[in-house]
Amino acid sequence: MSGYLTGTTQVIVWPSLIEKQKREVLDATLLTVYGVWQRDGASMHLIAKRLVDHTALLGALNTLSNKIYGYFV
Repeated sequence: MSGYLTGTTQVIVWPSLIEKQKREVLDATLLTVYGVWQRDGASMHLIAKRLVDHTALLGALNTLSNKIYGYFV
């Protein structure tokens, strides 16, 4: 896929994956989703195949850009 995606993307997580990766679904604050892109007309969906909890990385994120604009995430 080339170019940049803009707008909203729906991530579809099927019940079987939720059951298999329940800890990641319930506990993660920062979640990486690996999956397959699906186009439905003008809409794009990401069909989740694997979820990775990256919550531990949140402390290392650079928030300088948020401070410049006067808000914090």
